This record gives sequence, C-alpha cells and structure tokens, in this order.
Amino acid sequence: MELSIWNLLAILFIVMAFLPAYQQRKLDALRRRIMGRIQRRDGSQVIVMIHRQETLSILGIPLQRHIDIEDSEEVLRAIRKTADDVPIDLVLHTPGGLVLAAEQIALALAAHPARVRVMVPHYAMSGGTLLALAADEIMMDPNAVLGPIDPQLGGFPAASILAAINLKGVDKVDDATLICGDIARKATVQVRHNVYHLLERNHEPEKALEIADNLTEGRWTHDYPLHINELEALGIPVTPGLPPDVYDLMDLYPQPTLRRPSVQYITPPTGRDGPNGTGGDYASS
Repeated sequence: MELSIWNLLAILFIVMAFLPAYQQRKLDALRRRIMGRIQRRDGSQVIVMIHRQETLSILGIPLQRHIDIEDSEEVLRAIRKTADDVPIDLVLHTPGGLVLAAEQIALALAAHPARVRVMVPHYAMSGGTLLALAADEIMMDPNAVLGPIDPQLGGFPAASILAAINLKGVDKVDDATLICGDIARKATVQVRHNVYHLLERNHEPEKALEIADNLTEGRWTHDYPLHINELEALGIPVTPGLPPDVYDLMDLYPQPTLRRPSVQYITPPTGRDGPNGTGGDYASS
C-alpha cells in the first residue's frame, strides 16, 4: 500500500514527538550507570546537583528544561533515604539559588552521621559554596571555584545597600530604602550565623567567625571566583583533583544546543600524526 505525503508527515511527527523522551531516558540511563560505578567503588550514596540550562527540543523549539533549583527538594529526600553509616558524595555544579533551599540542604548534609564529600568540577557559587562548607571534605578541579555567600536583595548586595545608607546618612534616604537596609542587615546576620554554624564543626570558634565574616560581609563582588589557593588562605581546606568519573558525569549534562558552537577544539593526536596531521578528535559545544 502506497503511503501518501500526509501519512509520512504523520509518522514523522509521531517519531519527533517521542524522540525527546527516548533521548532523555537514554541520557538518564547513562548517568545512572556512572553514578552506580562511583557508588560501588566508594561505597557511598552519590547525589548529583547540576544546574545547567539543559533543554530538549523538537525541530529546534525548546520543549522542556530538566535541571532546576527545585532539585533541592530531591536532594533532601535523597539525604533522608541514605543510611546513617553510608557516606554521601555530592557532585555539585551550580550558580547558587534561594537561601532557604541552600540552607536546608546544607544543614541536612552537616547532620548526616557518615562522611560527606562535595565534588566541584567547575563552580559552586553563592548557595553552592554554602553546601560545600557543610561537607567533611571539599574536592575541586584545580581550576574550579567557589564564591562569596553575601546575601542579595532585589538584585543588589545587602552590604552595598547598607554602605549606601551609611554614605548618605539615614536622614537623607526614604523610608523604603531604610526598610531595605533593615532587611539587608538581618539577612547578613542570618547568613553569617548559618555559615559560622557549619564551620564551627571543624574550626576553632574564632577562626570559624573570621571565615564567616570574610564570606558574608561583601568584601568581594558576588560573582568573585575563589580559587583553591584563596580558599586555603581563608582557612578552608580543599583536596585538589577529582575522579575521572565525575568529568564523565558532567559530560552527560550538556548545555542547550546552539545554532553554532560557542566552543570548538581538536584534541591533540595520540598516534604518529603531528600537529598538521589528521590525528585527534574534533569537539564542539
């Protein structure tokens, strides 16, 4: 029986409709395989929190986003389901998020009786840094970074709001600004208290307070990258280097597909081909 163009279009539409779901299931299976490999090797519960703009699409039209800050609820559930004698390995890649969510997860990690290890392959800023401080060990790629934990209000750093009020004088600003200043002061005190509470488990009280002040007082811009050497200078111990499995896992959380690649490279040849030969692999993202 001969198929009409409309039949072919209908079949194509059905295939394209189910293709994203199939791709996502295949991706999830690959992720679980690597997570299981880490768990078997280290005897730990692996939790992954990777906040990228990962998007599936049909014919280039965005269909669904799969990584979101709401994953924090799932992390709390995973921690509750982990036995007290089982270590936790948290693979963390995030720009941060809601203070409430970050503090809930951090306190749950800190309360877990067994060893907690946070692994940062690229960056864990703001609330992500709070989660890292809740761990017994922070492992980072040599080029990975954490960041300050100073609270932000309406897109402005709390410390900057207070500095502006002090500069102008309380009698020179309106009531709304004074209210913002009061909230900014409270937010800073609250975040500093929670950072100190996490740090005092492994630091002397004076040192814990010093680190908490440095991270929350607004010394740097909110996106300032704190590299391993700066973290250690602050008094935050870091283990450089990550297991290869972590990088394999990160590769399975791709950024959204663009019309043109934003990064391209050719891996160095491993055979006899030199720089001008045909060896090596082409890659783009």
